[in-house]
Amino acid sequence: MKLTAILSLLTVLLLTSAPAAQAQKKKSAQRATATAPAAGEHKGDVTGVTVIRRLEQHPLAWRVWQPFIIPGDRKNHLIVAFGAMVNGKKDMGDILVTLSKDDGNTWEEPVTVFDHQRRQGALQFAYANPVLYRPPGQAVVWCFAMRCLIAAENSEESQLVGAFSADGGRSWTPVEMAMHYTGPLITCASPMQVERGGQRVFLLPAHRNTLGSDPRGSRDHFILSSTSLLEWKLEAYIPQPTTQRVFLHEGNLAPGDAPDELKLVMRTANYDEDELTTDPPRAYSSVSRDGGRTWSVAREESDLHNAKSKGFFGRAADGTHLYVYNDGPPQRVKAPGFPNGGRTSLRYKVKPPGGAWSAERTFYDAGIKNSYPTLVEVAPGEFRCVWDSGTADTARTHIHFAKFSLKP
Repeated sequence: MKLTAILSLLTVLLLTSAPAAQAQKKKSAQRATATAPAAGEHKGDVTGVTVIRRLEQHPLAWRVWQPFIIPGDRKNHLIVAFGAMVNGKKDMGDILVTLSKDDGNTWEEPVTVFDHQRRQGALQFAYANPVLYRPPGQAVVWCFAMRCLIAAENSEESQLVGAFSADGGRSWTPVEMAMHYTGPLITCASPMQVERGGQRVFLLPAHRNTLGSDPRGSRDHFILSSTSLLEWKLEAYIPQPTTQRVFLHEGNLAPGDAPDELKLVMRTANYDEDELTTDPPRAYSSVSRDGGRTWSVAREESDLHNAKSKGFFGRAADGTHLYVYNDGPPQRVKAPGFPNGGRTSLRYKVKPPGGAWSAERTFYDAGIKNSYPTLVEVAPGEFRCVWDSGTADTARTHIHFAKFSLKP
C-alpha cells in the first residue's frame, strides 16, 4: 500500500509540474528572443535582416562573435564562419561554419571547424577570428583562424591555423601551417591574391600586440605572404607614422585608387595606452605599389572615423570604395547619446573612383550593440553582410545577416 501511495503521489507531482516547467521554458525562450529587435525594426540601408545564430544555441559559450562571409559553390549559396566564445575566456573558443542555400533566408546547422575540446596530444587550444577565403579559379575554401593555448586568458599570443573544405564548407580538414614568421599574430581579414612577374602570391594582413603582456613587446601591423596558402613568411611591416606611434591593427586589404596599388585601412588606438583612441579617433591607411613588398608610412584617414573597433574596407567591382564602421565612442565609454557605451550603430561611407568620401550614411541602427561587419560582393553593387549583434547593453548575443545595395 505504501509503494502504491508513493507512486500515485509521484504521478500527481509530475502531472502538475510538467505544465509549470513548460510554461517556465516558454517564458525563458520568450525572454531570449525578446532581447533583439525584430528584423524590420531598424534604421539603415541594409535589407532582409535575419539572425543566423543565437547564443542560446551554444551551451558552452557566453558570446557569439566575429562572423565572416563568402559566396558558396552554387548560385544563392553563402558560407559564414563565426566564433562561439567559451565561458571563462575573453575572446576565444570554437570556430564554426554554417551554410545557406537560399541567399540567406535560412541557415543550416553549423559544423565545427576548430574545437577547443579536441586535444592535440597533450596540448589543448582555443580559437578566434575566423576568415574565409576561396582562391580565384579554385573550388577549395579555406578557413584561417588563430589558436592559443587554452590556459591563456585571451588570444593575444596566438599562432596561425588553417583548414580547407573541398565540398563547399560542409566538412573541413585541418592543416598545419608551415610558418617562417614565428611570432604571435592576430588575424581579422582574408588573404588577397596579387601577381608578381607572372607568379601568384597571397597576402594576409595581421598584427601583434605583445606589448599587452611584455613591457618590451610591440604593437605592429604587418603583411604575411604565401605562394601556396600553406607556407607563410613575413613580407613587410607597416611603417609607423613619423610624428607619433599608433596602435595599427585589424586592417582590411583591397585594391587602391591607382592601377596596381594596394591599400590597407586599419583600426587604431593609442600606442602606449591602448584603452584610448587616437586623437581624433580615426582609421589609418598604408599603400603598396610593388605587389605588397613595401608599404608607405601609415597616415590618418581624416574622413574615416575609428574608435577602437574593426571596420570593413573594400572595393566594389566598379571601383567604388566602401567603409563600414561603428560611430561614437569606444565600446565601454559612455557619452552623450551612448548611455551603454560605443559599438552600437553601424554607419558607412563610399568613395567613387577618383572622388572623395561621401557623408556618413546609416548601415544598421536598432538601438542595440553591433560590431565587426564583414561584406562580400555577390554581383556588381550587390553585397551580403554579417556582423555580431546584441542587446542595448550586452554585446554579441547573436549573429546578423543582411543584404546591401551600393548606391552612388
